[in-house]
Amino acid sequence: MKLYSDRIALPSFRRSLIGAAALALCSGSAFAINPFVVKDIRVEGIQRTEAGTVFSYLPVRVGETFDDKKSVAAIKGLYGSGIFKDVRLEQDGDVLVVIVEERPAIAKVDFTGTKEFEKDMLVKALKDIGVGETKTFDKASVDRAEQELKRQYLSRGLYGVKVTTTVTPIERNRVNIVFAVDEGEIAKIKQINLVGNKAFSDKELRENLALNTGGWFSWYTKANQYSKTKLTGDLESLKSFYLNRGYIEMQVESTQVSITPDKKDIYITINISEGEKYKVADYKFEGEMFGREEELRQLVLLRRGEVYSGERLTATNKLITDRLGTFGYAFANVNVDPQIDREKREVSFTFLIDPGKRAYVRHMNIAGNTSTRDEVIRREFRQFESSWYDANKIKLTRDRVDRLGYFKDVTIDTPEAQGTSDQVDVQLTVVEKPTGNFQIGGAFSQAEKFTFSASIQQANFAGSGNTVGINLNTSKYSRTIEFSNTNPYYTDDGVSRSFDLYIRTLNPPALNIGSYTIKQHGGRISWGVPFSEVDTVFFGAGLERSSITTDETSPVRYQDYVRDITGSPVGTAKTVAVPLTAAWARDSRDSALTPTVGQYQRVNLELDVVGESKYFRAVYEHQLFKPLHPKVTLALKGEIDYGHGIGDKPYPVFKNFYGGGIGSVRGYLSSSLGIVDTRYGDALGGASRLIGNAELQMPFPGSGQDRSLRWFGFLDGGQVYQEGQKMRFSELRFSTGLGVNWISPVGPLKLSYAKPLNAKPGDRLERFQFQMGNGF
Repeated sequence: MKLYSDRIALPSFRRSLIGAAALALCSGSAFAINPFVVKDIRVEGIQRTEAGTVFSYLPVRVGETFDDKKSVAAIKGLYGSGIFKDVRLEQDGDVLVVIVEERPAIAKVDFTGTKEFEKDMLVKALKDIGVGETKTFDKASVDRAEQELKRQYLSRGLYGVKVTTTVTPIERNRVNIVFAVDEGEIAKIKQINLVGNKAFSDKELRENLALNTGGWFSWYTKANQYSKTKLTGDLESLKSFYLNRGYIEMQVESTQVSITPDKKDIYITINISEGEKYKVADYKFEGEMFGREEELRQLVLLRRGEVYSGERLTATNKLITDRLGTFGYAFANVNVDPQIDREKREVSFTFLIDPGKRAYVRHMNIAGNTSTRDEVIRREFRQFESSWYDANKIKLTRDRVDRLGYFKDVTIDTPEAQGTSDQVDVQLTVVEKPTGNFQIGGAFSQAEKFTFSASIQQANFAGSGNTVGINLNTSKYSRTIEFSNTNPYYTDDGVSRSFDLYIRTLNPPALNIGSYTIKQHGGRISWGVPFSEVDTVFFGAGLERSSITTDETSPVRYQDYVRDITGSPVGTAKTVAVPLTAAWARDSRDSALTPTVGQYQRVNLELDVVGESKYFRAVYEHQLFKPLHPKVTLALKGEIDYGHGIGDKPYPVFKNFYGGGIGSVRGYLSSSLGIVDTRYGDALGGASRLIGNAELQMPFPGSGQDRSLRWFGFLDGGQVYQEGQKMRFSELRFSTGLGVNWISPVGPLKLSYAKPLNAKPGDRLERFQFQMGNGF
């Protein structure tokens, strides 16, 4: 390249190269540029880039003097933009000429051979690191993208992955990039060796590891695929296992991970130093306790002489911190200083308590409620703005909002208010879930002719918190028309009001269970009055007109009821009932849809002493949820129901209880338990019922953040008894099995597979069952 100077200018050249001079200056050479005043700037070589973009990187404007320093800055600026592959500066008289060669633009990024990852996800990931459509092509960025792609495959255990990158130039200075991936075979964990463990066997320790050598469900859990993140978590699990059993000085000294030359098998070795087993000697408190030291001592879960447990120590820390939070100390800090006596193998603790400043709540914020009105959520708040921070009230607020059943997830955070040292904001975030269900259908059959059904149920109507339901079902043999409404805040004090109106007709064909007709129409209204945060009393009344018509083919149980009313087994018995209802409910669950802790109790009494039916009907239900592990919940339910006629009046058969199926005893056909009709063999329910359920609930593998997707093992027991029949435990039916719960986009879904444990001849079994809707 030539360095142009006016003193040695050749007559045949009007433009001179000054870019080389700039580079020479950068390298410390003695070459220099004769300064000149720029009358104009011309840009050559641009295809996609605007001239204004080039001007923005130049340190000179028209009318200014161009010299050595500005030449160097111009070259550096244009190269530094990353847009240009080559840059030259020339002088054409008083015109500064900028000649550039643009880097190619990426027209398309594609992948071949990718099975482990979705293409769309890979395209987005690489675009974030500079390799994507419309981005400027840069070989260094493409190399980084290739390495990142390999790293992602290695994290999935595909150590034999090969990535070949092809860059193809196309028209208009663009390129296509193709990443050809040969994923190879997934490397599996062949063996996990534990070295140094003496107190516990290899089997005991391996049960605490997420990684393993494979099993029945490895195809889904991928537990036999090595992951550095999983291994790190497993090492922490091992430490926790030892700490919870007194080995306070346990250490993982080293880990070795090796892979066979064919990159198919992985061997993991974990070297452990167990140390000695320690017991708790003593503990004491230091710091500001506001005269509540004895109260705080009651929260300590560690006892003198017991084996040390890291889990209990952590839980104690949390209990003390939460307790201070109920007094307004949102920033309380509790540290533990252990003192180890290695000779006696004992450890003492000092709880260092720093409550910090007492805090106020500045704002109560709500986020995520796209359809539910703010007031529906705010009326459940028990922590208020401009009042002392109270950890119990904040937790109660979260639980009450979750118990509404309108949200898939409810979380609450208490960040420090910016610019203050004694205020916090409470941020409640909800994830809406579908609360409505609309169904419409029709069918034609020889038996029932044309059947039409339609129903709509909206638990959070228009975001108001009210529940509105309309149900219409009609066929040749049955017809139901029902309207219901519930307003949980009929008054500002939280008194609820519910009512429903209905017309029902049932006329089954004699071919199935005998001919009879039941007609009912009426309505009910009730109010619920809360008298504590978890207790509500309900009372109400209804009016119901019923008629039952029988003939010679009707089931005996229905004929007996008609005879008790009319004196003849064949005919029509009409009754008018005025049922009065009273109920009590206590709900301390942390969630109405996916509870993990708390209880639910319900007592309901229905009594008719004013109408013609003269009966009473009592129901008691108790549910208990107890966490056995952060991800495992024990759910227990018991229910006892009892009904009886008053005086010489029989108990109405259309008020019978039924058992069998999901919600009672799984594995038996729905509503099939109890005494069956002697003519047709069909169960007709009973006046009393006893039900018990136990479930061990766990997150479904791979469910991620969807806490509603759970699988469970269960044990059920129950039976239905006739009026006046003694409840005998020997007559209970039992079953056990597995199931899945999921609050799906179309509503709660429950599947179960059960094995009856003591089925008797004549019992109607149904091993696989499913239910759409709420169920225990």
